[in-house]
Amino acid sequence: MLTTKILLPLALSMATIMLRPTNGFSIISSSPILGIGALLLKPRNKIISSEGDDDILINSARCFTDAFWNGKTGGVKELSSSQTKTLTKQQIAEFRRRYGMKMSTTANRRAELVVCQNQSSGEVMGCAGIEVSKISTPNGISVPLAAPLMSNLAVGKKFRRRGLAEDLVKAAEELARKEWGYDECFLYVEKKNVAAMKLYKKLGYVKQWEDDSAKTLIPTDRGSIVSAPTTIVCMKKKLGGGLFGRFL
Repeated sequence: MLTTKILLPLALSMATIMLRPTNGFSIISSSPILGIGALLLKPRNKIISSEGDDDILINSARCFTDAFWNGKTGGVKELSSSQTKTLTKQQIAEFRRRYGMKMSTTANRRAELVVCQNQSSGEVMGCAGIEVSKISTPNGISVPLAAPLMSNLAVGKKFRRRGLAEDLVKAAEELARKEWGYDECFLYVEKKNVAAMKLYKKLGYVKQWEDDSAKTLIPTDRGSIVSAPTTIVCMKKKLGGGLFGRFL
């Protein structure tokens, strides 16, 4: 998401990973984050790390625009062609800035966009981003140490109710924990996004604070895109603790 406070509304280990079966398949990999196209979800879908590949970022931005901005709470149900063009352009620029090739060549890379693709067609079904960032409270005081922050989680409308959102979140968490060495993960979510709030709570995220001074972009029925006030909720999960991580 493009807001002044939310980091665009929301990824795995060098060791072998097996997560619970979703979509009818198990997530298994012996080197999940190495190389573009690293296969994680078999046989129909796959989750890969973009590693700055521009084509993947562009296709993911298009998927995100359609999945997130169409029907955004408070906005129009269907974007106009001009709104779609504007938001897609901004989303591509944001993904390039955050996860692009420049980042992929940086030592100790700590930003990644994880993408779920249809294995046969290559169509992007959903994505999630994670990066190490300072976490700021509403009064501007940062958490003492930088921590993984998940954002840009979106699943295409025709691919929902298959557990893909859960898979993408778990992938981002595995990267942060097993490859980057962190034991907690943060995220920001708009309070009015009830479905997202419910998902994150289900996956073990716990509310830390609210900030009602944030701004978000809203596509209007007049064809414009305006900045509007919103309340964001900061949530955190203790990694490695399963569902019990919420109590740690």
